[in-house]
Amino acid sequence: MDYDDFLRGVRLFNSAQFFEAHEVLEDVWRVAPNAEKKFLQGLIQVAVALHHHSTGNRVGARSLLARSRRNLSGYPDAFGGIDLKPLLKSLARWQEALEDGRPTPPLPRI
Repeated sequence: MDYDDFLRGVRLFNSAQFFEAHEVLEDVWRVAPNAEKKFLQGLIQVAVALHHHSTGNRVGARSLLARSRRNLSGYPDAFGGIDLKPLLKSLARWQEALEDGRPTPPLPRI
């Protein structure tokens, strides 16, 4: 995995620049080894889900959050330098809020 670009994508994500994060992480995903593909796909899906939410597309956000959780849950709690356990918990809270029509919790961080 191109770790410099990966970290750049994480920084963009954590600064709520979700579309840009998705673009950078997608470039990393394209050339990543197969063992890392689903992990990166899951992170990309989170970024796109939050971008959808920012544009008012709650249905798209919910759908992508569900897919991202499935992709990320197949990895150990710590993978690629990321602590997945708190991220997955945050994504679950987001998905529940979107499904129930409640206000969303704070933005997840990678």
